[in-house]
Amino acid sequence: MANYRRNFVAGGSFFFTVNLAERHLRLLTLHIDELRAAFRETRQRHPFTTDAIVVLPDHLHAVWTLPGGDRDFATRWRLIKSTFSRNFPVGEPVSASRAAKGERGIWQRRYWEHTIRDEDDFGRHIDYVHINPVKHGLVTRVKDWPYSSFHRMIKLGIYPEDWAGDVAELGAGFGERS
Repeated sequence: MANYRRNFVAGGSFFFTVNLAERHLRLLTLHIDELRAAFRETRQRHPFTTDAIVVLPDHLHAVWTLPGGDRDFATRWRLIKSTFSRNFPVGEPVSASRAAKGERGIWQRRYWEHTIRDEDDFGRHIDYVHINPVKHGLVTRVKDWPYSSFHRMIKLGIYPEDWAGDVAELGAGFGERS
């Protein structure tokens, strides 16, 4: 069994990328209410602060801060994924290894986690979260993507409404590797 290294810092802030197993599906935005409910239910049992989040059709990015003395983000993601998955009938393609472990095939098993090092790192990751729908060509202005904490940040005065402007003139490949 692989030994994955995670940086468990009690009370730390972390950036995450969490993907669906089938990247062509649009489950997260089509079922945004179920995803929000999974977050709410998990947060009630295991508190955390969502500093920033963006939900795209097939993946999401989030920055969380855990309560002081708590470093267990893995349980929180397990609960969010399983709570969300219970809303769907069984029937998605499942590999033999997943079937042997009784797992569903909705989410990728792993997720990307980065420990936030300082205020500058925190700010860069918050910006990355919010620019992501533009980067993927889903909208040309950050404010036009509805499934983002960007709107909360505007209300709090952290971002101006026109942050990052309109990138339509940069072309369809903006932000993507060749």
